[in-house]
Amino acid sequence: MEERLQKLIANAGLCSRRAAEELLVKGRVLVNGVPAALGQKADPERDRITVDGRTVSRPAAYVYLMLHKPPGYACTLSDSHAEHLVTELVADCGVRVYPVGRLDVASEGLLLLTNDGGFAHAVLHPSHQVDKTYHVTVSGYRDGTEKQLAAVRALDGEPIQRARVRLLSRAGGEAVLEVVIHEGKKRQIRRMCRSVGLSVRRLCRIREGTLDLGDLPSGSWRYLTADEVAACKK
Repeated sequence: MEERLQKLIANAGLCSRRAAEELLVKGRVLVNGVPAALGQKADPERDRITVDGRTVSRPAAYVYLMLHKPPGYACTLSDSHAEHLVTELVADCGVRVYPVGRLDVASEGLLLLTNDGGFAHAVLHPSHQVDKTYHVTVSGYRDGTEKQLAAVRALDGEPIQRARVRLLSRAGGEAVLEVVIHEGKKRQIRRMCRSVGLSVRRLCRIREGTLDLGDLPSGSWRYLTADEVAACKK
């Protein structure tokens, strides 16, 4: 059965669909030895599909992990400028997995990794509007700043959807805010905070959809349960 190449590549656990599209644009995907085009379809039962010479095939089994990402790790499979990658922390799972979404290098908290492209697509696609909850320690807090933060509707001229924000604690100009978003634009919360005069001291994702980080230690990972995987796919 023919399917779009970006979907086949993602389902094989090589990368996300978006990353697969970039591979196609760069000419790194071949079908039967011929460079493939973005949007092209192929049949994995009939066609030989390769990425950088590596044959695309479905993994023998899908793996779903939750990692408590510590600061200092980049959420990518390769980055010549990064000192550490999150994949180093899950290397002992024995399977090649990739991050579902991102946390910037300085941020920490809940990060999902998998080799199931369909699962990643279900979690990341904007139409599914999966809530992501963060605890953000800031300086420069003033009375009512959380309301200003919740009212931010554009970043650098690009519209964003309203965040839900509440004050958890405060000590003078230092405060801990709970911020809930589901868009996840690049460095969104840090940019939102900067726009209202706040400096982010610590940013930790504690929840994604129905999944809670709980007491998972920083730098540790665990497998998702079958119920957790099913809930995410819904």
